[in-house]
Amino acid sequence: MQLTGIHHLTAISADAPGNHAFYTQVLGMRLVKKTVNQDDTSAYHLFYGDGRASPGSDITFFEWPVPRESRGTRAIIRTALRVTGRAALQYWAGRFHEHNVPHGGIIIRDGRESLDFEDGEGQRLSLIDDGGAGGGARWEKSPVPAQFQIRGLGPITLSVPDPAPTDLVLTQVLEMRPVRAFEENGRKVQVYEMGAGGPDAEVQLLAEPGLPPARQGAGGVHHLAFRTPDRAQYDAWAERLANIRLPSSGPVDRHYFRSLYFREPNGILIEIATDGPGFDVDEPMESLGESLALPPFLEERREQIEARLKPL
Repeated sequence: MQLTGIHHLTAISADAPGNHAFYTQVLGMRLVKKTVNQDDTSAYHLFYGDGRASPGSDITFFEWPVPRESRGTRAIIRTALRVTGRAALQYWAGRFHEHNVPHGGIIIRDGRESLDFEDGEGQRLSLIDDGGAGGGARWEKSPVPAQFQIRGLGPITLSVPDPAPTDLVLTQVLEMRPVRAFEENGRKVQVYEMGAGGPDAEVQLLAEPGLPPARQGAGGVHHLAFRTPDRAQYDAWAERLANIRLPSSGPVDRHYFRSLYFREPNGILIEIATDGPGFDVDEPMESLGESLALPPFLEERREQIEARLKPL
């Protein structure tokens, strides 16, 4: 029983149309599922991924009418998106300049070339050169040339005031491996990997003891999900969390995958999610994201739900 990598990351937006325009037209990602938050159907839940909606490629957003995030610790503070090669990073630096996207220069972080940037709401993102690792399916309708397209997620950076209890959960509960450490702005960053390793299967833990806790809002991250390949291993994870008496949601069927949620000791919400059945369980792969998709238990409320949502 082992987690195999990052499944998805869910963030917060207060502007679904602007969010949709940025992630599809500027970043060139595919809208692979247009649905609603199953616990709050007044809010969109938008999933952006690669051309085949592969597990590990999705950055997703809840749209809530909330103020901007108040930055601090006890939070996910950087989401890396993978591209391949220095030429890709140079292409993106030029594209960001063209589209007035706030960004830095190409730097080396943890031995990889990286390019930090933000979306229009201040979501902290980074493109990294993954060296061709981690897969990723091209999207033929993307405005970004195929060789420069975003391939998926990883690594993800967590900020905590005291890394020890989070380390305990990552290593002893989730069975991740601490593999190396590096310094950033004078702070230690510990790198953990799962499964076969690689940037799509890494978490970076940054100790920032002097900061106040973050307050979630637009431009912030809601939770991080890790991959488990099948129902049998998912059931084993549910049993494991119950046996060690770690409070969790218990099994949750999200229709496109099954989920378990819990908070690690520093308060960051973590999900374990299955790879399947996938986003094409209720839509053809070729037309994913083109219409509002609802799980069966919400279908009878479609008219009411659609009436409350803004057009994208």
